[in-house]
Amino acid sequence: MLLYSETFGVKANTKQPTLVFLHGLLGSGHDWRYVISQLAATQQCITIDLPGHGLSAFVDTEMTTVAREGGFDAIHHALIATLAHRGVNDYVLIGYSMGARLAMYHACALAANPVSSHLPRLVKVLLEGGHFGLPAVEREPRYQHDQHWAARFAQQPLIGVLQDWYQQPVFASLTSAQRQALVAKRSDNLGSGIAKMMLATSLAKQPQLLPQLQQLSVPIHYLCGGRDTKFHHLASACGLAVTVIDDAGHNIHIEQPVAFTTALLTFIS
Repeated sequence: MLLYSETFGVKANTKQPTLVFLHGLLGSGHDWRYVISQLAATQQCITIDLPGHGLSAFVDTEMTTVAREGGFDAIHHALIATLAHRGVNDYVLIGYSMGARLAMYHACALAANPVSSHLPRLVKVLLEGGHFGLPAVEREPRYQHDQHWAARFAQQPLIGVLQDWYQQPVFASLTSAQRQALVAKRSDNLGSGIAKMMLATSLAKQPQLLPQLQQLSVPIHYLCGGRDTKFHHLASACGLAVTVIDDAGHNIHIEQPVAFTTALLTFIS
């Protein structure tokens, strides 16, 4: 399975890894454009539209492997195939929210089952506001929560659902203007595709990845917003290298793109 991707920028030298960006739920590769505009003069960047989103909106998220593995393993292999198709050698994976959870899984899956030497090689991972996984007792309530939202996305007018979606506590740092801008920006999504992807990559189906992440040889760095209370707490207890970005909530690369880019460049250098 190949995912829609776009390439931007040029490498300052041939030894530089490619920067690969994974968006969050309801997003697309376009979400990274401002960050990439600061990088393109010296870095090669690839954005990927995840299944059900952007120009991967009609990628099948209901294949057998998705049903069996909860989507994570299918997307892990799709990412490898997409980067190989693009001719990528070494790459840094940068993921936000849902994209960060998929990046974690990808890194752990590669460590458990390394790919052959002629395929793209993961060299670093930057995580922005990603959850490490739930204990077993919390998974069923979470899946019920996700089923509720998935049903709304699949069946109801999207603008009304988005108005409610961005009232959730994780988005509390948004101003009213920012909230309305996101509703307008996300209203061109296909509700049924979002619903499928939400269930395929539900946090309820994600393994607890932190113990594996802590053992990886690949460098990992975690970014969280200073006003993102939930993920700030998760980050402070994770034992990974962490940078807290002041005056930012859950979506740092939109709220504080310069600070985000500075942290990314510091990490990859």
